[in-house]
Amino acid sequence: MIPEPTAASRSSQQNKNPHDEATSSGAVNHSEEDSGNENRQKSVRRRKRAHNGSENVKRKKGKAGCSRRVGRAGGSHSKQKHVEAVTLFEVITMGRSAMQVVIDDWIEAYVTDRDSSLLDLISFFIQCSGCKGVVTAEMCQSKEDSDVKSKMVEELDEVAGLQYKKFLAFPWILTVTWPMDSDSAEYPLVQSGPYGRWFHSEFCEFVSVLVGQCQHSVIFDGYLMNTLISLLTELSNSYVRAFRHTCTLAAVKLLSSLVGVALSLSVGIENSQKLYDVQKKKTARQKSAQQLERIQKKISELQEKRAEVESMMDVIFKGVLLKRYRDVLPEIRSICMEELGLWMKLYSSAFLNDSYLKYIGWMMHDKVPDVRLKCVLSLQGLYGDPVLLPKLDLFTSRFKDRMISMTLDKDNEVAVQSMKLLVLISKTSDDVLTPVDYKQLLQFVYSSQRPLAATAGELLFSRLLNAVAPASDTQDGVNEEEQLKQQIFARLKALLEFYQDSQLHKHVVYLVDSLWDCGGSLLKDWATLTSALLQEPSSHSSGFTQAEQAVLVEILVASVRQASEGPALAGRSGVKKVMNAREKKIQTDDCLKLTEHFVTVLPKLLSKFSGSCDIVASLMRIPQFFLSEGPEAENTQVASTLLAEMVAVLHLHSGPAVLEAAARTYLNLCGDETAWCSVARASRDSLVQSWMDQLTTLLEDSVKGDTFSADEDKTRETVSTLKKLRAFHNCHDLGQWSVFELLSPLLSVESSQGGAPTEVLLEVLQCLSYSLLWSLNTSGETLTCREKAVAQRLQLRLFCDRSHRCLSHCDLSVRHQAFLCVCDVLTAHSYQLNVWDPTSFGPLLYTPSPKLQRALLTFVCTHVFIGSDCDSQSRAMTASGSASVSETSEVERLEDLHKRRNLLAAYCKLIVHGVLEMSMAAEVFMFYMKYYNDFGDIIKETMYRTRQTDKIESARTLVLSLQQLFVRLKREQESGGRAQPGVQTFTSIKELARRFALTFGDLVKFRECVVMIHRNGIEFVFQEFSQTPETATPPYLSYLTILSEFSSKLLKPDKKAVFSYLQKNTAEHIIDLREECWQPLIYYRASLLAVAEGEDAVSYVSSDRKPNRSPLYKQKIEGSKSPGPFSPADPKAGKAPKLSFSPSLQERTADTDPFSVPLEPPAKRLHTEGSVLSTANDPDDGTVEVEL
Repeated sequence: MIPEPTAASRSSQQNKNPHDEATSSGAVNHSEEDSGNENRQKSVRRRKRAHNGSENVKRKKGKAGCSRRVGRAGGSHSKQKHVEAVTLFEVITMGRSAMQVVIDDWIEAYVTDRDSSLLDLISFFIQCSGCKGVVTAEMCQSKEDSDVKSKMVEELDEVAGLQYKKFLAFPWILTVTWPMDSDSAEYPLVQSGPYGRWFHSEFCEFVSVLVGQCQHSVIFDGYLMNTLISLLTELSNSYVRAFRHTCTLAAVKLLSSLVGVALSLSVGIENSQKLYDVQKKKTARQKSAQQLERIQKKISELQEKRAEVESMMDVIFKGVLLKRYRDVLPEIRSICMEELGLWMKLYSSAFLNDSYLKYIGWMMHDKVPDVRLKCVLSLQGLYGDPVLLPKLDLFTSRFKDRMISMTLDKDNEVAVQSMKLLVLISKTSDDVLTPVDYKQLLQFVYSSQRPLAATAGELLFSRLLNAVAPASDTQDGVNEEEQLKQQIFARLKALLEFYQDSQLHKHVVYLVDSLWDCGGSLLKDWATLTSALLQEPSSHSSGFTQAEQAVLVEILVASVRQASEGPALAGRSGVKKVMNAREKKIQTDDCLKLTEHFVTVLPKLLSKFSGSCDIVASLMRIPQFFLSEGPEAENTQVASTLLAEMVAVLHLHSGPAVLEAAARTYLNLCGDETAWCSVARASRDSLVQSWMDQLTTLLEDSVKGDTFSADEDKTRETVSTLKKLRAFHNCHDLGQWSVFELLSPLLSVESSQGGAPTEVLLEVLQCLSYSLLWSLNTSGETLTCREKAVAQRLQLRLFCDRSHRCLSHCDLSVRHQAFLCVCDVLTAHSYQLNVWDPTSFGPLLYTPSPKLQRALLTFVCTHVFIGSDCDSQSRAMTASGSASVSETSEVERLEDLHKRRNLLAAYCKLIVHGVLEMSMAAEVFMFYMKYYNDFGDIIKETMYRTRQTDKIESARTLVLSLQQLFVRLKREQESGGRAQPGVQTFTSIKELARRFALTFGDLVKFRECVVMIHRNGIEFVFQEFSQTPETATPPYLSYLTILSEFSSKLLKPDKKAVFSYLQKNTAEHIIDLREECWQPLIYYRASLLAVAEGEDAVSYVSSDRKPNRSPLYKQKIEGSKSPGPFSPADPKAGKAPKLSFSPSLQERTADTDPFSVPLEPPAKRLHTEGSVLSTANDPDDGTVEVEL
C-alpha cells in the first residue's frame, strides 16, 4: 500500500507553515505542469531571453505544495527581487548568474530554516529526474531505529497503477510515488536534440555552483552534505532508470566539485604553512608567539576541513561509483569513467593510485564503444602530465597489451584515440613500447581510416624520421646548408627503409597521405627530393640505390598529387570533404610552386631515368598536376623541352603504364585553358602522324589479299605502334587520321587462312571501338549532313559484323575483347539516340541482326555461367579447403571471376539500354540463385533497371525464365534421366521463384505484374491441353507449385479474380481430387485461399481438421444442398478453410512432397466420390465459397 500523509502533514499543508511542515512531515506534489516535463514546455525564446537572470521577472503564479518560494529572507538585494519567485528547478533555464543569485537566497533560507530548504533541494533532484509524482517526508528520530531498514522498499502497486520508493535521507524517510508508465518516458537527461545536451550542461553547472557557493559556509555544518549524499546514494541505487541516471550524474559532479574545494583547501594550507615558516625564521624580537599560534590554528582548521571533504568524497565514491561503474546503462558507466579520470588528474594525491586505476583498466574491456572511449580519454589526460608518470608504471605494465590491442577496435574513434594515447606514451617514456610493439603500430599508416593512419604517421615521424641527429653547429653557412641537406637525406633513407621493410610496395600514396599532416614540410621539399635523385654517387656520399630511387620517385609523385588534389584517396574514409578558404589558398600556392619547379627539372629527370620504364611512367604523371596559370605559363621554351623529352621516351618504351601516363599528360596539356595547348597539340599531332605513317607502311607490306604475312620483327613493330595508337586514341579524338579505314580490313582476314596474330587483333579491336565511340560522342558536331550519318551507320554495321566473326575465334582473349567492344559500341549508340537533339543531324537507328543477338546470348551462357552445377560459393570453399590448391591458383580464379563479371555487366547494359529485347534476359535471370555469390548483385540490378523501364515486360521475363527451366527439367525426366545442359532441380526452381517474388516489395505498385504472372502461369499449364484417358492431367501441372510462391504477393481483391480464372480454365476438365496427381492444383488453390487468412499453402493444406469423421457426418455432407460447407452467416466461415476434400486426402497431405514432379499417377485411389469444383456467388465479405 502507498503510505498516506499523516494528519500533521495535512494540517501543515493547510496552514502553509514551513516550520510545522519541517518538524512533522511534508509533501511536495509535482503536477504534470510543474514537474519534469516543465522544462520541455519552456520556449526557446524564453531561454535565450533569460540568460542574464534579470529578465525572468514575471512567472506563473505558484501552486500550493508545488514549489516553495526562495525569497524568504527580508532585506534582499535589488537584483534578488527579480528572481524571488523562481524555484530551484526553474533556475536551470536562466544561466549561471541567475543560479548564483537563487542559490545565495537558498543558502540564506537554509540558515534560517534548514529543514524546509532541504526539502526544496530534494524536490529539485526529484524534478530533474522527470518524476511527476508526490514526495512525502516523515521524520526519523534515529538512524539506528530497527524499523527503518524494514521501511526501505521500492515496489509496484499494479492495481492502482503506481510505483513508489521509500528511502532514508536523514532526518527524513522520503516516499516518492509516481505512475508506473513514467519509467518508459523520456526524462530530461536522455531527451533527443539540443535540449538534452543543454539540460545536461546546466544541471552539472547547478551542482558546481551549489558547492562553490556553500564551500565557505554550510558545507561543513554536518547536516547539508550528509542529507544530500544520502539522498543521491539512495536514488542512484534505484531500479528506475531516470532516478539512477540523474542522481549518479549529480553524485559524481558533486564529488568533482568537492575535489575543487579540497584543492583550494590544500592551497590555503600550503600558503599558511609558508607563512608559518617565514614567521618562525624571524628573530626573537620580530617573532610573535600569538601570531604563530593563530597561523597554526588556521592550518589545523584547514586540515580538518580537508579531511572532512575527503571523507565526503570517499563516501560518495564507495556509495555511488563502486556500484554504478558496472551499471547496465552504458551512459552511467561512461559518466563514472569520465569523472574518475578527472579526479585522478586534479587530485592525484588521493585518487591516482592502483586501487583507483584498476577500474579504468577493467572498463577498457567494456562492450560499449563510448565507455571504452571515455577510459582512453581519461588516460590521455594522465599520461600527458609528466609529474604523474611515476605513479602509472604498474598500470602501464599491466594494461599495455590492452591499450595496443584497442588500436584494432571496431569503433573508429576508439581506435584513433588509443593510437593517440600510445603516441603520447612513446613521447614521454622511451622504454615502454618495444620494437615489436612499434612494428605492429607503424603498420597502421596503411589503414583505410585516415584519422587512424594520420595518427600512426605522427608516431612514425616522431619515432623514425625525427630520430636523426640534428645538424652540427658550424660557422660556415655553406656547411650548415650541406649539413641540413644531409639530415634530410638521412630522413629519406629512414623512410625508404621503413617502406621497404613493410613489404607493401603498392601503397606509397597511402604512406604519403598518412605523413602529410605531420611531415608535410619534408614531403613538399621538392627541391631536395629532386636533387637527391639527380645527384651522382661520390666518395663521401653513397647516394641511393636503383630500388631506392624508384621508391623515392613514387614518393615524389605521391606528394605532388597530395599537394594538388588533397587527401582524397580511393579506399580511405574519414577525409574532410570540404576545404575552407585557407586550405584552398595553400593548395593553390603549392600547385604554383610545383609547376614552377618541375617544368624545368622534370626534363632532366626524364633524361636521366629514360632507360627505366617504371620510373619514367611515374615521372610522366607529374605534368597532369601543373597549374595552367603562372609565371612560367607563357614560357613555351620550357614546355617544348619537356615535350621533346616525353617524345624521346615514347620512342623507347611501349609499356602500358608509360603510354597511359603520356596520353593523360598530353590530354591535360592540350586543354583549351592551358597556355601550352598550341605547343602540346603540335607535338601530339606530330607523334600520331608518325605512328600512322609507320603503321601504313607496315600494313602495306603485311596484308596481301586475305592473308596477313609478316615476320616476327615486323609483327612486333606493328603491335608496338598499335599499342601507342590505342593508348592515345583512348584519350584523344583521332578521327582526322581515318584510323577506322586503315585498320578495319584486318578483321576481315579469316584466321584459318593466315589471319592476323592474336596480339594484333586485340589492339585492332580496341582501336576500332575507340574510333566508333569518338564518332558517336561527337555526332552533334561532325554529322552535318545525312550522308555522314549514313556513313557512320555503315561503319557501325561493318564493325559489328566483323566482330561477330571474332566471337568464334580460336583464342579466348580475342573472343572476350570482341564481345566487350561490340557491347560498348552498341550501348554508346543507344545512349546517343536517347540524348540526340532532333533539330540537328544525329546517329541513325541501328538494330543488331538476330544472328548477332543470338551469338551474344550464347557467348554469355558459354563463357560466364560455367563450372559445375554446385553453387559457386561451395566451389570456392572446396578450392580453399583443398591442400593442393595454391595461392596462385586462387588469384587466377579471382581474376577469371572478374573478367566474367565484366562480360555479364556488358551484356546486361544492352538489356537495360534497350539494345536487346528484354526477353533475352531470361537466360540470365535463371542463374540468379545458382550463381548468386558471383553475379547476384549484377543480375539483381538488371532486374531493378528493367522494372523501371517496363515492369510488365520485366515480369514476363521472370516468368519466361521459370518456364524454360521447368520445361528443361521435364524433358530430362522424360528422356530417362540423361543429363541435359542448364537443367536445375525442382527445389532450386521453386527457390528461384521465391526469390523472384521477394523482389515485388510494393504490392500496390506491382499489382498488375503479380496478376499477370498468375494468369500466364495458369495458361502455361492448362492451355492447349485436351484431357484423354492416357493424359488425365496436364503435363506441366507441377508448375502450379512453383507459381504458388507468388500467391503471397496478391492483394485480396486480386486473389478472387485469379481464383475465378483458375476455375474457368479447369471447368472443362474432369478433376478428381482423389488422385494424387492433382496435388499441385490443390496446393496452388490452397495458396490462393490462404492469402486472405495470412497462411501459407503448406499450413493451409495441412490444417488441423479431424481426419476421422463418423458415417453420419459423411452422409450429412453428401446429402447437403447448401452452397458450401459453411453458410455466409456462420461466424466461423471467415476462419475455416474454404476448400473441402476427403479426409483421407487430408491425412496424406502431410506425407506427400508438394515439390515433387509426378511422372505418372499413383495407383492408390481415394474412397469417396469425386467432386466437381465451381465458384458460388461472391459474398460481400471478400471470401470465396466453394460448392461441392
